[in-house]
Amino acid sequence: MLTIDRLSKTYANGTEALRAVTFDVPGGAITAVIGGSGCGKTTLLRLIAGLDLASSGRIAVDGETISAPHPAAGIVFQEPRLFPWLSAEDNVAFGIAHLAAGERRDRVKTVLHRVGLIDYAKRLPRELSGGQQQRVAIARALVAGPKALLLDEPFSALDAFTRASLHDHLLSLWETSKPAVLIVTHDVDEAVTLGSKVVVMSPKPGRIFEIVDVPLGRPRDRRSDAFDTLKRRVLASLDASMLPSSQARERIAEGAGMWW
Repeated sequence: MLTIDRLSKTYANGTEALRAVTFDVPGGAITAVIGGSGCGKTTLLRLIAGLDLASSGRIAVDGETISAPHPAAGIVFQEPRLFPWLSAEDNVAFGIAHLAAGERRDRVKTVLHRVGLIDYAKRLPRELSGGQQQRVAIARALVAGPKALLLDEPFSALDAFTRASLHDHLLSLWETSKPAVLIVTHDVDEAVTLGSKVVVMSPKPGRIFEIVDVPLGRPRDRRSDAFDTLKRRVLASLDASMLPSSQARERIAEGAGMWW
């Protein structure tokens, strides 16, 4: 389980980026974080990944406090960030160099097969499409078997068709080991497609506005009435999160039943 407990971050210039953010991501669950500009989504992910230090609060994976980059938490960024001089298979294997050669080879082969890139194992990043490069990045993050996987808008630069395909590849990999997954996104459709919960954040300072349950089975039919209803629900919450608190709840009640 990934535990976020009263997490706050204030920068040296006095900017309060996050205030008392608290939620859990159980093992075997996917939680999406969404919010407007200035709500601290990326700051939150950097703190969880150990790339920055919190001002207060606690981050833990299965009870173990995380305050620096840790093998228990894998991360995938907006850009693939592959080593250009390494092949796809060597990029995937980079983080498991400590394993015996046979086990390393088997893990890499399995994960490349699951993302549909086994025939591209020897290719350099420049020989792969953007979507293929991101699949390599996801495979690299998961090959070590992390207990938590963090994704920072990893599909935002891709076209809709490639994005949908990568959702399927991500879910296929996730179903193998079921880590706790936290994905930061600005795409409501993506949040409802992947998440079992959607954390809606409000800005300045970033804090939790609402957590919306997504009680849909998998695979999810994006054309279904149930999907459409939940998407409207998240959109209503996202819209309300930008309003003064006195108006927010009324806007949720009004907006959940409309499409705009």
